[in-house]
Amino acid sequence: MLPNPAFFVDLATVFLAAVAGGLLARFVRQPLILGYVLGGIAIGPFTPGPTIHESHMFELFAEIGVILLMFSIGLEFSVKDLMRVKWVALAGGPLGILMSIGLAVMVGSLIGWSTTQSIVIGAVISMASTMVLARLLLDRGELQTKHGRVMIGITLVEDVAVVVMTVLVPALGEFNSGRLLLIGQALLKAFLILAPFGYFAAKVIPAIMTHIARTQNQELFLLVTLAISLGTAAVTQMIGLSLALGAFLAGLIISASEYGHETLARLLSLRDAFVALFFVTIGILIDPRVIIDNLSLLATMIGLIMGGMFMIWTTVVRLFGYSWTTAFLVGIGLTQIGEFSFVLVQVAKAAGHVGIEVYNATLAASLFTILANAALVRYVPSWLGGRSLARLPHEAEPWPPENEPPRQHVVLCGFGRVGSALGKALEAFNFPYVVIDRDPDIIRRLQIRGTACLYGDASHRELLTKARVEDASLIIVALPEIDPAALVVTRIRAINPKAPILSRAHGQAEAGRLAEVGSTEVIQPEVEAAATLIRHALNWFAVPKDHILNYVERYRQSMEAKRKSS
Repeated sequence: MLPNPAFFVDLATVFLAAVAGGLLARFVRQPLILGYVLGGIAIGPFTPGPTIHESHMFELFAEIGVILLMFSIGLEFSVKDLMRVKWVALAGGPLGILMSIGLAVMVGSLIGWSTTQSIVIGAVISMASTMVLARLLLDRGELQTKHGRVMIGITLVEDVAVVVMTVLVPALGEFNSGRLLLIGQALLKAFLILAPFGYFAAKVIPAIMTHIARTQNQELFLLVTLAISLGTAAVTQMIGLSLALGAFLAGLIISASEYGHETLARLLSLRDAFVALFFVTIGILIDPRVIIDNLSLLATMIGLIMGGMFMIWTTVVRLFGYSWTTAFLVGIGLTQIGEFSFVLVQVAKAAGHVGIEVYNATLAASLFTILANAALVRYVPSWLGGRSLARLPHEAEPWPPENEPPRQHVVLCGFGRVGSALGKALEAFNFPYVVIDRDPDIIRRLQIRGTACLYGDASHRELLTKARVEDASLIIVALPEIDPAALVVTRIRAINPKAPILSRAHGQAEAGRLAEVGSTEVIQPEVEAAATLIRHALNWFAVPKDHILNYVERYRQSMEAKRKSS
């Protein structure tokens, strides 16, 4: 079967649009997702210029972006974190949806909408995009803040509520016991499948990850990670729940193990590429002519989303005991709609409850609210007093992760025979340190001892950041292979240009390479072994100690000079 050349042209066009839009957004200092959406509009079928032919294919690719993003969000959370916001999410989420529908019915009665159309629009505007929200929180480093966790918790409950709504919406105006029984059966089926599956996954997945980690095969580790995320998402979709929810649950399971940081580090580049496809696809669906043809409907929907949902979510969060600051930030973050709003309005259109104008207005409202929401999240705090969302006092500080390494510590990359000897020496003199190593058995032993440690490849920026390389007083690269060691030193220097780095090398060429990429001092085992033998031999002949030390120092200097000249 010959490949379709048009597909590859479309694929190149989509990525070029993402690059161009991303560069434009970066130039004007806006979130990248805005550039991606505008890039999608530029290559869509409703605007002049280059266009793509198979938009449906890229919608499928966009779903992969949703899965990978929500999987990575799950990796950065823990069950303990979610339990802290369970009440505002489980009770506040449905309450906010009902208040949204009530608001739309009230506004619709004033401007002439039918009751059915008002209910549909109320349901549509209540569905904030988990995808957009997660991307904005990640970009601004606010995923671990209190308001960030509350928002993610609420949107995950909304993802589950979509299942109920897609059954209810087609039956508007004809509710009966049979319809309610169908909803109950669907939810019971989901629970009966998810409960044993979740228990099985929680027991089996960490064991699988441990077995794969012991192989120290990077390709196999990535493939297993992708299989877990895509497989779990597929299971939840088969039982009528969202792909996003399944991917999040898979990430949550792995986050409870020591492999969460390494898994996240390996997925970042792949995730970001597919996430860009998702936002470009949103732009492709936008028809600019709809904005002109339905200005009043569009303006009303935008007003309900930006004004109404802000007031509703601020009130709901405040009702559950959170401060006005947290409630305000959550209200700001949830003033946008996205992928699940598209699903609901499409179901309503297919059932004949709304016309094409509501469907197109929903797409356009999504674009405008995403653009406005990104600006609000970025600029509103400065308008209120110049405070960053991530640094509001007492409540918006990121919650410290468990076993957080202290500042002014030593980062020890590699804990084999050399690294473990260094660790013992640091412990003997009470110097705090954190270990990064790829051997799961070593990491497990360190965890049992209570030593701060991270599983994974020390060349990953995500792990180096987690180990707080930027605050380290000393960094030791005790890796035996030259290529990984050189890459680690290079990555460390990109984060911390000033900290001293000690590394090891087997030969002069390797030592020179490590010095070139930024090692402060390179220790060569052969040189040190020769120096030790010289010292012991001369000591055997009773050569004065100061003469021995002077000669050994001259020997080391000559070897260093030889290395630099070679």
